[in-house]
Amino acid sequence: MANRKPFQLQKLMVVYNAVQVMISFALVLPAINYCYVFGTYSLTCEPVDRSRSPIAMKIARSVYWYYLAKLTELLDTVFFVLRKKDNQVSFLHIVHHGGMPIFAWYVTKYIPGGQIMLTGALNSVVHVIMYTYYMIAAMGPKYQKYLWWKKYITTIQLIQFVMAAIHFSLIFVFDCGFPRYVGLVALPNAFFMFDMFSDFYKAAYKQKMKNKLDVNGNQLTKELNQETEKMKVH
Repeated sequence: MANRKPFQLQKLMVVYNAVQVMISFALVLPAINYCYVFGTYSLTCEPVDRSRSPIAMKIARSVYWYYLAKLTELLDTVFFVLRKKDNQVSFLHIVHHGGMPIFAWYVTKYIPGGQIMLTGALNSVVHVIMYTYYMIAAMGPKYQKYLWWKKYITTIQLIQFVMAAIHFSLIFVFDCGFPRYVGLVALPNAFFMFDMFSDFYKAAYKQKMKNKLDVNGNQLTKELNQETEKMKVH
């Protein structure tokens, strides 16, 4: 693989990302329908409904499909490797994509619903936006002009972690029977991911902006010096 040229996979990447958009969107709708339209989901503290009621079973099924979606997202790493996008396989990428299937499996098996639903819905909304961006980017250079909103994806991800942290912290204020040990895992994870994504944002955008300002500033200084030299000559 080291001596081979990177695979392009353009058409496959467009299809893959389009499928991920549809999967993520399909996960958002049940969360809204079963929790808010047909259910009575509480934004403060929501216990896990372990009954066999139609709503409880549909919520549990949605959690299971969410877990399967996390498995399909592991293909992101496979495509990065095949396309030799080694810079994309960062520590942040490995931790995030490696940890999510494990956490989703545990939730599916032991906590299929309750307080966790809002976090899953938020994550799915973020993935609709994220994979839409990847899909357009895979379409080729002529679509680059439509990708001006790239940096806002990271901002949305940061907002997601803040909302998740606030939501999980509420189970320590209100007691509805939702297992509090989940918050002891979810809260540090939210803070950790916020810190990691913040570092990524600073490195990817703020440093680039600083470099751009430095280049523009140096260019302006150079032009002013040239004009000054011309004035001295005349």
